[in-house]
Amino acid sequence: MITIKSVRELKGMQSSGRLLASMFEGLRAVIKPGITTWAIEEFCQDFVSSRGGRLSEQGFEGYQYGTCISVNDQIAHATPRRDTVLKEGDLVKVDVTCNLNGFETDSCTTYPVGQISAADRDLMEVTQAAMYLGIDQAVVGNRIGDIGAAIQHFVEDEHHYGDVKELVGHGIQPTIHEDPEVPHWGKAGHGLRLREGMTITCEPMVEAGGDWRIEQKSVDDPNDDWVFYATPDGSKSAQFEHTFAITKAGPKILTLQKPYDGYEKYLPHFDEMDD
Repeated sequence: MITIKSVRELKGMQSSGRLLASMFEGLRAVIKPGITTWAIEEFCQDFVSSRGGRLSEQGFEGYQYGTCISVNDQIAHATPRRDTVLKEGDLVKVDVTCNLNGFETDSCTTYPVGQISAADRDLMEVTQAAMYLGIDQAVVGNRIGDIGAAIQHFVEDEHHYGDVKELVGHGIQPTIHEDPEVPHWGKAGHGLRLREGMTITCEPMVEAGGDWRIEQKSVDDPNDDWVFYATPDGSKSAQFEHTFAITKAGPKILTLQKPYDGYEKYLPHFDEMDD
């Protein structure tokens, strides 16, 4: 079921998104060579809980943690670990959902660890640009396929990277996963028509090796049966994700991070609207 959000709900999601974005901004100073992914989990938990929110992925479908932290060839859904130490040149993806006063938002950022290679920098930049190209298509009257087609063309045809197809974006609120599914590939002009008041995520995952497939792997822990996804060829991957609302004025990103340079058109102002 797809829900159309009221102004009250959009205001609540905007506040949740601001909290989540500020957490990601704080991580910029935290992520460096020598830190464990468990320390990132602890930072995110403390940051959000101290401001009245909670990491809502914890407990969802049996998941034990508040963050998904995936390093290098790990595409998504990897868990924070006390024994995973980041090193110079790594790429680390931090994916978090936040609940503030009952309102959900979801975001992911790929961070460079220390100095990274030019190739890895390009992978990050292409993935982030692909996300924004997809979001640009999220206007009233367009279709879900317009989002995916824009991403797929940019990633595969223009840059020859692998555009993951088995993991998708989604609707969000009142739970962290709602209809509709939002693939990062597709055919323009096809799929569900986008309506004002829908809130969805766009979260392309891109593989440097050019393959779009994913490989399922298990956590090396007898007390944890969780599985995650990795590139089949061992190449690095990147992911960026935002939660946004579809409005008459275009897509408005609820999890937009500072600085806003070049992205002011995405800034929501639902707190200035009457209910």
